[in-house]
Parts: sequence; C-alpha cells; structure tokens
Amino acid sequence: MMTDLTVARADMREAFLSGATGILVSGLAWAAAAICTYLYGAEVGMKALFAGGVLIFPISVLLSKLLGARGTQAKDNPLGPLAMATTFWLIFSLPIAYVVFLQNADWFFPAMLLIIGGRYLTFGAIYGMRLYWGLGLALAAAGFGLVSTGQAPLIAAAAGAGIELVFAAVCFALHAKWKRN
Repeated sequence: MMTDLTVARADMREAFLSGATGILVSGLAWAAAAICTYLYGAEVGMKALFAGGVLIFPISVLLSKLLGARGTQAKDNPLGPLAMATTFWLIFSLPIAYVVFLQNADWFFPAMLLIIGGRYLTFGAIYGMRLYWGLGLALAAAGFGLVSTGQAPLIAAAAGAGIELVFAAVCFALHAKWKRN
C-alpha cells in the first residue's frame, strides 16, 4: 500500500493534472448556471449548476485523459478515499443549499460558493498545493460578501465562474511547472 504522502500526492497530480481539469469543468458549470440565470431566472440557474455539478467528475476525467493523464489514481493511493469522501460531503450539502433557495433565491449561489469553497480546502491536502487554499478562500469570500449585500443570483453565479476559470488557468500553469521540475 502506498504510504508516503509525497508519493500519494504526486500520483494524484499525475492522474488528474493537479486537478486543473476539475476546476475548469466546475468553472464552466458555474458559467452555464450564470447564463441560465440571466436568460431564464434563478431556478433554472440552480438546476443548471446541479446538472453541471453531476458532470464535473466524468468530464474532467475524460479531459484529463485527452490531455495525456491517466484520469485515475493508483488503486492503493490512500488519498482516493479522501477525495471520494469530499464528494459525498458535497452531495450531502446540496439539500441544505436547496432549502436555502426555497427560503431566499438570492442566497442559493452564495451558499454554493461556500460549500464548494470548503470542499476545495480539502483538495489542498489531496494535491499538496496551496492553490486550493486560495481557491477555497476566494470562493468563500465571494459567498460571504455576496450574501451579505443581497446581490442578484446572476452576480454570484458569475463570480463562481470567474474565480474558478482564473484558478483553472493558474492550476494548469502550476502543473506544467511541476512536471518540468
């Protein structure tokens, strides 16, 4: 069994391009939610984010493979179950976000920014990259800031898209630098 944390993290980074594809696909899901919110309203935007969220992992794995990575960690990598646990934590949080939406539609996207931001903090441990702390805290700060100001759902969804797409680009660059070293 793989027991060295450095080796386990390196395996995760190799398998998933340091998670850059996941951040990218998540950012695109936020962008789709923002577009749907703009065109059809917050409820359709919420549904778009939920639907897009379901597709993040399979699309990011496919994209990782298309870009030359394995798209799966080693079977004995102890960080795999941690990544899976964060997925279940996210799924268990979705009913709370839905109840928030039912109470006040303006709070749904900020709540999701907080939920997703919290999940990314765990990815800092999985990949061994401070970038995930920055990403998680940026999403959380946006969530806190937008819920307290009562900003429109469109702004919150667009903030999620913008933050994740910028961090995806940074993560791709950091992964390329890591591979060169």
